[in-house]
Amino acid sequence: MQMAGAQDRFTAPARTREVPVLSIAGADIARIRARAQAVAAVAAAHADAVDRAARFPAEAIAELRQQNLLGIMVPADLGGEDADISTVVDVCYILGRACAATAMIFAMHQIMVACLVRHGRTSSWHCRLLRRLAPEQLLLASSTTDGQGGGDLRASTAAVEHDGARVTLVKSATVVSYGAEADAVVTTARRASDAAPSDQVLVAFLKDDYRLERRLDWDALGMRGTCSAGFALEAHGADEQVLPHPYKAILAHTMMPIAHLTWSAAWTGIAAAAVDRARSFVRNTARKSGGALPPGAAHLARATTSLRALRTMVAAALQRYATVMAEGGALETIEFQTTLNLLKVNASETAVTIVLGAMRACGLSGYRNDTEFSLGRHLRDILSAPIMINNDRILANAQSAALLLEVPATLTD
Repeated sequence: MQMAGAQDRFTAPARTREVPVLSIAGADIARIRARAQAVAAVAAAHADAVDRAARFPAEAIAELRQQNLLGIMVPADLGGEDADISTVVDVCYILGRACAATAMIFAMHQIMVACLVRHGRTSSWHCRLLRRLAPEQLLLASSTTDGQGGGDLRASTAAVEHDGARVTLVKSATVVSYGAEADAVVTTARRASDAAPSDQVLVAFLKDDYRLERRLDWDALGMRGTCSAGFALEAHGADEQVLPHPYKAILAHTMMPIAHLTWSAAWTGIAAAAVDRARSFVRNTARKSGGALPPGAAHLARATTSLRALRTMVAAALQRYATVMAEGGALETIEFQTTLNLLKVNASETAVTIVLGAMRACGLSGYRNDTEFSLGRHLRDILSAPIMINNDRILANAQSAALLLEVPATLTD
């Protein structure tokens, strides 16, 4: 579904240079979108093959590099384009319409870039990494799952071992998306061997710093191209590779909100592609039957309306994030954290409903894998959305917060 003008992109209000990081300064949004469309064309051409073979979308990532999109969020003084989060969210949406795996890889990479930009600027080591990122188009992977902890981002089993100015980390990294293809990995760990599981740090290791031993393969229902295998990670580096800010602050200020905004945009792109395919099916069927709409046309109407609501939901959350960033505070308030956490829950579940509705609009033509209107890949990919960082875990964490949030007195409060 296309919406004209400003509504055709996830955008936040213009903001001034007072925004502490991720401001749009020198980035040419129109050119970045055009470059993203070029990547999307390549990604779409290979999406089915990537899905069938559960392989890394090498062609699309190569085009991302060719279009210099991996470093757009890096500040201009470090060689990047100063792109803000709204621009990155746009790219996630564009890529999501073409290939879900490519969109999620781009999103996960940019989450790590945002963490380095916001929390590594006082570190000469991390600034040097950022200076390399844009010209070399380095791809960053993340490792936030650990041993038996599953998707609990707030606890780590493995610890950073300190030996003078050197550090070592040995970790059971049960999920490292595209880990074998990345140029660096940014990983969570306990601050030290005697630290509590919740006393965490974030550490960046370059490819030469670590060794990955595959322990779990990735044969999933959907998002097959993310290649989210499990590894034993052994890394060695300098103490300065540990980001200077506590992981708790990094998670609340940057990792969680950027993740939920970029993921939601990618899922919305998948939903938009499904609706577009369903619309083509309904139009094609009506044309062949002298204008009579097929039985599933009502599902298209519902999916189209839900897609508009989903786009509005993501845009509102993006605007809320921009406002909080511009004001320089409120990032750790219960209201803000709950809003961004529930964006992930609501966007993921709405996107699943939309894709299911689009498939019902197409009927058997959408259900089959051998038609031009097939939606099997879209459905399998979008079913990952409520499971990746499980919605039940987020809702469980939000239960206490819900008791503290006041119910608005009026509709516009």
